[in-house]
Amino acid sequence: MSNFSTIYKLSVLAVLSLVQVCLSSCPVMECWYTLEKGRRGGLASSSNQVNSLLFIKTEEQQHDRRTVNTPSDIEHMFFITDPSGSLCHRALNPPVGSIKKPHCELNRIQPQPSSLLWVAPLTDSAQSPLYLQAEWFAATIHGLNKEMSVTSVIRTPPESEHNDVILSVTTKTVFVAARLGETALLDCSFWVDPSSPLHGAGFSVEWRYQFRGNGHLVLGYDGKTDRLSDIRDEGAMLDFESVHQNGNASLILSDTKVKQSGTYICSVHVPYLLAQVALELEIVEPPSVSIHPSPPPLIIPGQTVTLHCEASGFAPLSLDFSWELTDSEGNVTPLGSGSVSGHREGYDGTYSQTSKLQLDSAKLEQGRGGELTCVAEHPGGTRRTSVNLNVIGFSTPSIEDSMAMVGVALVLYGLIKFVSWTFTGSGDDESDEKKKN
Repeated sequence: MSNFSTIYKLSVLAVLSLVQVCLSSCPVMECWYTLEKGRRGGLASSSNQVNSLLFIKTEEQQHDRRTVNTPSDIEHMFFITDPSGSLCHRALNPPVGSIKKPHCELNRIQPQPSSLLWVAPLTDSAQSPLYLQAEWFAATIHGLNKEMSVTSVIRTPPESEHNDVILSVTTKTVFVAARLGETALLDCSFWVDPSSPLHGAGFSVEWRYQFRGNGHLVLGYDGKTDRLSDIRDEGAMLDFESVHQNGNASLILSDTKVKQSGTYICSVHVPYLLAQVALELEIVEPPSVSIHPSPPPLIIPGQTVTLHCEASGFAPLSLDFSWELTDSEGNVTPLGSGSVSGHREGYDGTYSQTSKLQLDSAKLEQGRGGELTCVAEHPGGTRRTSVNLNVIGFSTPSIEDSMAMVGVALVLYGLIKFVSWTFTGSGDDESDEKKKN
């Protein structure tokens, strides 16, 4: 029995160790590396991309270059040390044999001071430190299923094969859907290598909005002087304590509006370096649905009746109408989408749309009515509304109607009895008077 217990414990420890190894493993990532062919006037004249491999570890001593076999289609290999572990996230490490892979681009960059007003204090000395004399790269990686996006700035010291991540900016909300009027949280966090002389030298955060080629500043924050930009969107804020303590630069948008749907770019500056990620925000508001006229008029057999279904207050534009009729036995008959109007935009940026249905009662089964339902399918949810159709001569009275009919019958019966009693009583009185005379 004790031997079984020992085997059981060893098995559990083995499984836990395997899980820990899997969770802590870092990917070998295919990445498009941009090579510059030449320069004209200080600018790259043209460039091409070659396939490369990124071997990512959290510690430099974990790299073992001797065991690496380079595939024939790989022109460059980079052994990257990322102490933050951002590049080891499971969204960047697909299962073995998976067709879907993260999209990765690697580019050379040149450190330089920023011209933004709230970033200028980071480089006010105007003297570039010797630390910047190295090769610098920026790796931008988009994870699977829009689960994560990260941009890392990588430093390679002169005459060295060490490639160290110095700055990483990450988002775990590549796509955000929010209801109209609610608070939206756009995730963005950054990490600066504690061993780098740039750590503790200050940082700045900038959020910008872009939609169809137009953009503007949402919010800018200088963490070195603890100052916000003068221009910022109403309702946009940061958790400043969390920014300084945890590198949490997430944007909080309160009372969201339809016009705020679009692309948001989170940029983090440290002295002479910049990294940024992009996110998509979409305001998704389901429609309110109603049928007019309601209640519909009584239908004469063979008559064509026109009804309208209005969907209002929805965003985005995508909406599909359908009509269906349910008879007294529960059978559902699809009636199509009807004639759909164009979109009408409201004052708050939401939309309205109408479907017109012309229903020929002669086509109804046995000429009977039923329950008519309008269905509006929208990314925010499906909405339904129904009305009862009654055909003259075929409609079944409701309980209320039956009770009313019984009441009317009792009243009529009472009136008949009263009139009968009145005339009978007056006739008897006249007979008695004649006998007395």
